[in-house]
Amino acid sequence: MDHDAPIQLPAALRRRLGLPLLTLYGIGITIGAGVYVLIGAVAAHAGRAAPWSFLLAACVMALTVGSYAELATRYPVSAGEAAYVRAAFHSRIASTLTGLISILIGIVSSATVALGAAGYIGQLLDWPRSAIVVVVLVVLGTVAAWGILESVLLASLFTLIEAGGLVAVIGAALYAGLPFAGPLVEPPPFTAAALSGVAYASLLAFFAFIGFEDLANVVEEAKVPQRDIPRAMVLTLIVTSILYVAVAAIAVTAVPVRELAGSPAPLSLVFRAVAGASPLTISVIAIVATLNTILAQVSMAARVVYGLARQGDLPRLAGHVHARTATPVFATALIVVATIILALFVPFERLAESTSLATLIVFAMVNLSLLRLRRHKIHTDGPHVRVPLWVPAAGLVTCMAMMATAFLV
Repeated sequence: MDHDAPIQLPAALRRRLGLPLLTLYGIGITIGAGVYVLIGAVAAHAGRAAPWSFLLAACVMALTVGSYAELATRYPVSAGEAAYVRAAFHSRIASTLTGLISILIGIVSSATVALGAAGYIGQLLDWPRSAIVVVVLVVLGTVAAWGILESVLLASLFTLIEAGGLVAVIGAALYAGLPFAGPLVEPPPFTAAALSGVAYASLLAFFAFIGFEDLANVVEEAKVPQRDIPRAMVLTLIVTSILYVAVAAIAVTAVPVRELAGSPAPLSLVFRAVAGASPLTISVIAIVATLNTILAQVSMAARVVYGLARQGDLPRLAGHVHARTATPVFATALIVVATIILALFVPFERLAESTSLATLIVFAMVNLSLLRLRRHKIHTDGPHVRVPLWVPAAGLVTCMAMMATAFLV
């Protein structure tokens, strides 16, 4: 028996997503885990140099985007990272471990953003934080199990709202004449303390860019994956980088860093400072943004479970696809339960740091896999993106360097 052959399951995922929905999906999941939740934590370590931390994280991410673009078109399957490692190293153990880490990332990042969502929702509802977290995750898990098209359509609507919130902050700052160009053009002080603070903050900011890689795990539901998945990844990175850097500069200009770092709803604080208006609207938008990221991360993690089950690396039940919804319902339920447990018992910043480190490990493996595939000239059938060899090499080095920043603080 061929143990590497995928298990044939009775139902499969459906190709229902085009470039617009894929792009909105990528942008939505990324923004929700970005400045709405993390701007305070990033500013606490980088101070007025917070925009530089976001920019540094974007540069590291850009290299890995290139590697994903090639690998996702070479191997357009769910549980993509595990498939890339298996193809490059012919190791079932390494492949399964990579897939399990990807699932862990989805669970931990969902727990992180659920806590961020609870901070904003708590401004509107006088509920215990734990109750908010449980309700949010159960409702979104139900939506994720309902259907991929329905989930992505809802996520796309959320994306338009959350991007509008960031544009509103930028517009209000411009209208008020806020001099926020300073943090954008002033380099961080060249002292060990300042540079280590910016470097560590970039590790937290890196969490804000997590999302584009989830596109690799809905590749089996893309109508034209070889064309649209790479384009959606690049568009996601460009749009989010511009928004993050601009909003970070506005935040550290408009609000004292200490106050920004201590707020459970930092972007509401920024909007009130620049617009002189009630932050209620931005709080509602922030809730939408965080819910969007949770929905996408839960969906992604469930599909990695599904992909590993198809490869025979997890029990067959974990890969069961519901005949009516065409979604991995059992896997989705597992992800929701695990996320609730983490969100209730692990502190927010520890979750964000852990997510970034786990993601960097997977990204390093992805870059290393592409290097090995190219070195051994392993070819794949069909058209695929091809990036210069220095892209995965630089991606591997920068991922390892960013992991080292965890030891700076």
